[in-house]
Amino acid sequence: MKLMECVPNFSEGRDQAVLDAIAAEIRSVNNVVLLDVDPGADTNRTVFTMAGNPDAVVEAAFLAIKKAAQLIDMSKHQGAHPRMGATDVCPFIPISGMTMEECAQYARQLGKRVGKELGIPVYLYEEAANKPEWRNLATVRSGEYEALPEKAKDPAWKPDFGPHAFNAKSGATAISAREFLIAYNINLNTRDKKKAHDIALSIRESGRAARDENGKIIRDANGKRVNVPGIFSHCKAVGWYIDGYDRAQISINLTNYKITPPHLVLDKVRELARENGVEVTGSELVGLIPKAALLEAGKHYLTKMNESTGWPERMIMDTAIQSMGLAELAPFDLDKKVIEYAIARKDGLIRLRLDEFTDLLSTDSPAPGGGSVAALCASMSGALCSMVSNLTVDKKGYEEVQEEVLRLAPIGQDIKLRSLECIDKDTDAFYALMDAMRLPKKTDAEIILRDAAIEAATQHAIMVPFATLEISLEALQLAKDVAKVGNRNALSDAGVAGLTALAAAKAAYYNIRINMLGSTDEAFKTDILPRSQEIIKQCESLAAEVENEVLEQL
Repeated sequence: MKLMECVPNFSEGRDQAVLDAIAAEIRSVNNVVLLDVDPGADTNRTVFTMAGNPDAVVEAAFLAIKKAAQLIDMSKHQGAHPRMGATDVCPFIPISGMTMEECAQYARQLGKRVGKELGIPVYLYEEAANKPEWRNLATVRSGEYEALPEKAKDPAWKPDFGPHAFNAKSGATAISAREFLIAYNINLNTRDKKKAHDIALSIRESGRAARDENGKIIRDANGKRVNVPGIFSHCKAVGWYIDGYDRAQISINLTNYKITPPHLVLDKVRELARENGVEVTGSELVGLIPKAALLEAGKHYLTKMNESTGWPERMIMDTAIQSMGLAELAPFDLDKKVIEYAIARKDGLIRLRLDEFTDLLSTDSPAPGGGSVAALCASMSGALCSMVSNLTVDKKGYEEVQEEVLRLAPIGQDIKLRSLECIDKDTDAFYALMDAMRLPKKTDAEIILRDAAIEAATQHAIMVPFATLEISLEALQLAKDVAKVGNRNALSDAGVAGLTALAAAKAAYYNIRINMLGSTDEAFKTDILPRSQEIIKQCESLAAEVENEVLEQL
């Protein structure tokens, strides 16, 4: 599932009515969650954090920028933070299922619309920048709002979008794509700020000043201080003392956790601290964190313990919380601290108890139906394969297959999670098709629009079970592999994994076929139907192999 975050900064931190009006615009858009509003009176600036479906996030960002342009007058603005516009910056951040380039495209899409419809000059920076010199926000914002009248006369400062003119009320806006920033603090068993800062100098990218044998700072021919780079790139750090915690901390900003993840920084800080007689007592996450970062940390520590990483994702993240001491200073609630969980829908079918799901399934409601059941069967197949693999890990008599079962267990978890997503997607696709059919059809234009909407919704209702079908094929291959090497005491479970995966495949295929009757796109049908039939053949062949393997061993 594609998820994107947006963190617009508005040049208002004192007037709550203005902030509430901007927040209302964001909340008015479906499939977007406003996660946080952080105002600052001294800076006269407020940071909003929202996330959700990428298209919806772009729409919410535009409405928020539009409202800010209506309510904030930059000619009267005063504040401690650098700024150049009513909406000063608006970065997009990929959370899951997205590339940085996709975020950059969304940044350009928003910039074009803001420039055209609102008449605000827009500059693209960081990963969305069209000019190398504008990658750095400080360069783009140089001189701040007060420099904009002169920039409007300089051809070198022609904005990427919008008029090359001074907008006195709204100023200019910088829009970008960037990586997720993780604000992360490491707690020490000392009150000595100097000890914390010394470790910070060692780990941060900018490092520390180079010194000669007499301890004097070394400078180059131009008198500029020479620095010794720190251990980690994309890492900013400082040591400080926190009165409320009565201890020193290393305060860290990780600007690209995919290159420098927090758990590796923590491991190195533990090593450096012990060299200086200091101990790390735990750590603290400020704000939210992408699920991938916490999962990577949990898998890192499980691997160090020679344990399986094929556990449910919440259990893996619990390992990360315990290993990193993230709950030392305050409870660590995954549903509030992990961004994907914080924005997750609360009304999904997968949140129902089994009895609630089957009760709903048994009513006269047409959804959930067979498509959701197909996805449920695929998820159970993946779960069973993980179970058999985990029951084989570290078991006597299975020494030769340890590497294999450690590899297979996470695959089952991945199949389980992707299948669970399809349960709600299938039902959502059905209701989207119903919505399309309810569109007006009184005029020729309305009929054309309605027909196009129905065809698009029909194709989507076909592609969801097609995705389940493809996952089912993966599940059957996994069941075959697990049946060969898994714990014989759980051999029947591998067999059931094969049976449920085949049921999922056939059920998905039935849903493809029935929805295919509603499509008028012959090219689409000619493409999807033969592919579906070929996958079903492969599924049936693999299912027979799983059954033979199980029965022979039994």
